[in-house]
Amino acid sequence: MLLLTREAAMSLSRRFLAATALSLLLSLVTYLLMTGPQRKFVYSRIVSWSTIFKGDRRAFASRSPPPPIPPEKKPPSNTPPSSEYKEIFPPWRRHALASAAASFSPTKGDLPARINDIPDPLFRQGLIPFAADYRTCENASSTYTPMGISLAEVAALGDFPDYAELSGVPLPAPYSDFKIESALPRPYRPFRWAYHQTMSLTKLETDWWLELEQKYTKSIQERKDLFAKHGKLVLDYLPGSELACKEIMEMALQFLCARYPHYFSLSRSDDGKSHIFHNAILKNRTVVKDLHPLHVLLENVPEDFAIMVRNPDDGYYYLRAGVLCSSLGWNLGTKLGMQLKEIHSPIPDYKEKMEFSMDR
Repeated sequence: MLLLTREAAMSLSRRFLAATALSLLLSLVTYLLMTGPQRKFVYSRIVSWSTIFKGDRRAFASRSPPPPIPPEKKPPSNTPPSSEYKEIFPPWRRHALASAAASFSPTKGDLPARINDIPDPLFRQGLIPFAADYRTCENASSTYTPMGISLAEVAALGDFPDYAELSGVPLPAPYSDFKIESALPRPYRPFRWAYHQTMSLTKLETDWWLELEQKYTKSIQERKDLFAKHGKLVLDYLPGSELACKEIMEMALQFLCARYPHYFSLSRSDDGKSHIFHNAILKNRTVVKDLHPLHVLLENVPEDFAIMVRNPDDGYYYLRAGVLCSSLGWNLGTKLGMQLKEIHSPIPDYKEKMEFSMDR
């Protein structure tokens, strides 16, 4: 049997009280540093624990996970509507042609003075085939993109049209004070609160669509090295993606020129047949028509692009092209040509929780 002297017992008691006081002080400081939602979460946990410790077995049982439901008995929580997606189209942008025509140059061709509506049966019958190259389609005046613009009108728009007018998304404000040598990336915190499986859609700050920082030159070189080593695993494209690739490249270059005018600019070649992109950071110039659009992006824009194209046969979107240097656990070569649900099939609960919303 262990016997303690009075002094030893008092010393032990003082140590216990000091440790208890220090623990309470640290808990108080931690609580004060918490934000409102975090405090509410801690409080709810304390209340639930106190209920259990009081011997309320029903409260404990209510927090036990329910038995798993067999897959064949699970209710369809994400069932698509009865209407087919092939009858659903992207936002109609035909009305923007009239205002965009004001920026045409004589070399871009001519559009009618009045942009007429297209009869719905004619539009549906004339949709551009899934794997067709827009540049070689016959009957360009009666072949349409899903946004209701004919291929003849696409040709009249030419290279680098007014995408701000056509898309409804304004160009960014010039960032004249931006210095690439000292620029730091803006912090990105996707998991600030408890994680929930959603599409994580947020409103885009259009001025910050494409961001640059002080490692820009290094990042571009690393991306080029990845392509040199892995080729089509990081950059590839399938037939039918030509127009989408051209549009995303031209929109990206227009953005850089508008946002960082002291670093980037566009000019016409001496013969007027091509655009030249000037990059003052890398100290080079790119004749745009000499490269595939995705290679122009690879050599100038440190961002990944995955291009989804609508299939008119079923209305679903498929990965038809991309430049992806930052994927984890997969690569472009394993996903190219797949539908959205096929791309995300390894994700737990994707079919039940997200498939319908993503396809919609």
